[in-house]
Amino acid sequence: MKLLSKKIRHEATYLFVVAITRIFNILPRDLCQFIAAWLGFGASMLLANDRHRAIRHLGLAFPDLSPGEKEAIARDMFVNFGKNAADVLRLKKYYQKELKPLIEVEGIEHFDKVYSRGKGVIAVTGHIGNFELLACYFAGQGYRAAAIGRELYEKRLNALLIENRTSLGLVNIDTRESPRTFLRLLKDGYILGVLMDTDSFRVRSKLIPAFGRLSNTPVGQSVLGLKTGAGFVPVACVRTPKGYKVIVRPEITIERTDNFETDLYNVTLACTKELEKIITAYKDQWIWLHNRWHTRPENEPHVAFE
Repeated sequence: MKLLSKKIRHEATYLFVVAITRIFNILPRDLCQFIAAWLGFGASMLLANDRHRAIRHLGLAFPDLSPGEKEAIARDMFVNFGKNAADVLRLKKYYQKELKPLIEVEGIEHFDKVYSRGKGVIAVTGHIGNFELLACYFAGQGYRAAAIGRELYEKRLNALLIENRTSLGLVNIDTRESPRTFLRLLKDGYILGVLMDTDSFRVRSKLIPAFGRLSNTPVGQSVLGLKTGAGFVPVACVRTPKGYKVIVRPEITIERTDNFETDLYNVTLACTKELEKIITAYKDQWIWLHNRWHTRPENEPHVAFE
């Protein structure tokens, strides 16, 4: 019975995405954004458990926020996600003539400096703003770019996502790929886009401070960068009143030691801090639903982080 219920949910989700994609590729963008905003607002009201989870996580990261501020940020997070999703569904058809002109860029000189070395770039980012558009922007500008992502639970939706990415020249890499694939791409001078703000048991991680609390943070991207000499560059694509802004921060560097694990920790910490600064500036554009602090140190007293 549970298996049947799961299949029904997956089928319903797939059919909804296909239907809304077709609708959003017919209607004008302004109308799509209006509909998506209301869908996001509706989700924030209907999905009360998710909204409360986001509020709890906001409280962990920013304990000085008032209850009203946390409520407003959580609501706006849903609305922004809806608007971003609407544009993602239109990427394949409308990126060049409609979305690209809406993107302004800040700090691209930092990126070009690292990219021109030809040793590859680790694009340090997270689930903030329109991260799908971010990857497509660099690919659409002619940079050799690849996005690392976990396969979606619904294979047909995953195929649609990959089709969206590759239509603009982006190389899609599954997280289960051999490390040799990632090493080869970096040695060929590619950009590897990495979402490094999730607590996942599927990948090698280290407990790194994030918003003042130890957080289980992926370190695979740090291993790759340290071993290949690729540069670490923090990036994000955030919403603005008129469209989007791609933010590029200066390259992250550390003073290397004779201990690889120390270097691994230090560069992951530096990347986490830079990403934290961007999230702090755009609180309502990070996906607060994910529990960044789920994994706890063995000797830490029990605290409810869910």
